[in-house]
Amino acid sequence: MPDNTISGSNYIAGSVSAKGDAQLFAVQASSGERLSPGFHVATLEEVSEAGRVAAEAAPVYAAISAEKKAEFLEAIATEIEALGDLLLERAHLESGLPLPRLTGERGRTCGQLRLFAKVVREGSWVDARIDPAQPDRKPLPKPDIRRMLTPIGPVVVFGASNFPLAFSVAGGDTASALAAGCPVIVKAHPGHPGTSELVAQAINAAAKSCGIPGGVFSLLHGEVEVGQTLVNLPEISAVGFTGSLRAGRALYNLAAARPKPVPVYAEMGSINPLFLLPGAVSARGAAIAKGFSDSLTLGVGQFCTNPGLLVGIRGPEFDALLQSVAEALAQVNPGVMLTGGICSKFSEGVSERSANASLTQVFVGESAVDRATPSLFSVSAASFLANPHLAEELFGPSAIVVICEDADELLRVAEGLEGQLTTSLHFEASDEGLVASLLPHLVKVSGRVLANSYPTGVEVTHAMQHGGPYPATTDARSTSVGTAAILRFARPVSYQDIPDAFLPLELRDGNPRRIWRTIDGELQRS
Repeated sequence: MPDNTISGSNYIAGSVSAKGDAQLFAVQASSGERLSPGFHVATLEEVSEAGRVAAEAAPVYAAISAEKKAEFLEAIATEIEALGDLLLERAHLESGLPLPRLTGERGRTCGQLRLFAKVVREGSWVDARIDPAQPDRKPLPKPDIRRMLTPIGPVVVFGASNFPLAFSVAGGDTASALAAGCPVIVKAHPGHPGTSELVAQAINAAAKSCGIPGGVFSLLHGEVEVGQTLVNLPEISAVGFTGSLRAGRALYNLAAARPKPVPVYAEMGSINPLFLLPGAVSARGAAIAKGFSDSLTLGVGQFCTNPGLLVGIRGPEFDALLQSVAEALAQVNPGVMLTGGICSKFSEGVSERSANASLTQVFVGESAVDRATPSLFSVSAASFLANPHLAEELFGPSAIVVICEDADELLRVAEGLEGQLTTSLHFEASDEGLVASLLPHLVKVSGRVLANSYPTGVEVTHAMQHGGPYPATTDARSTSVGTAAILRFARPVSYQDIPDAFLPLELRDGNPRRIWRTIDGELQRS
């Protein structure tokens, strides 16, 4: 069981470590009050030690059975639940997120750990492929070649500010890396260090009860310098990150500049455009206005999938829809943001938009000290296309409406978009011709395309894609949500003419793990 006390320490291979004098403090999001205790910033020695023990644990953990890895993931979920209200209350203090939201996020966190346990236990994710030998082939014999995915090695995970549980210490990056067989070093987010330490205790308790090597998990506190040092550790094989475009790109550049570059799977900026076609606006404008305003302000606009852009065609019904959105936003109370710094940046961004001559205020809430109020601006499609900076993300409950003169201009807006996590399309049967023209453009720039719904509410499923072309992520081929996330932290290896006794179980004759495999081009379980 976790010890349920917050010490302000780092955790390296299951042991408490507090060698440095420098400290950082959590701040109560709703009041700005400093919270106790202080958290020891990891020293260079501690960062190096975490890398060393992770490298030592990597081959041991990779060789542990799938069943034991699955039990470990399930045990982490159980230990997190055992923290009870203590975890939720600390997360509430540090993030300002309401307790019902955090309760749901805890359920999501534990649910995805258990889902990855099922994936590991079933085993087919390794994509085993076998091309049997043909010794009598002419003019040359064909060798026996067998291929599967294997763990990439130790992974550094950066906790995200906006999901202190589901995208943090035991969140999707950690869960998928551990499922793939990789040790994890987490850099705790400085906005919720106490929450991070409690979850680290849960992971360590699970490792101990399951007999998992301590070096499989470490937690370190710190700011930019600690993160940079972690990315430069020679033992590290990959990085997982969720956050701003600026920070994600900096980590990507840092990893690429290493003597031995490593992949960075960074989820970054996205404005998640909604395209409203005329038939939908005419048939259900009021419902769309409510759905959009609810999605925009959900979580005080601090989800990576809050819609920041609304695109439609000028007309009386579209004008009425915008008026309905403004009326709905006027009913939203000012909200506490995750940190004072995030709130300040949001306020600055709204002020910049208010001063921009090309933008018209549709609704701007009354300013509130240390609280975010929603805002909505409009711009002509011509001005939007001529000012690319208007397509940059403003983290918080603010959006821009792009008003097009006709369908051709709407298509040009779609063509000019950068990479997105999501795009949404609202239409009726009368809009099907425009849908057919628009959809290929949306697919080109999106990780997920939605019909007649809203992007917030990312399901943790086998088919989910939470990623997209740059700048949404640094690798459009990957996802940070759903079971396919495990593929980020594995690499393919082929075994040629290796005797059966030395092969991984997944590639041996007789298929002892009973997984799905591709044999001579045919998917089978025999």
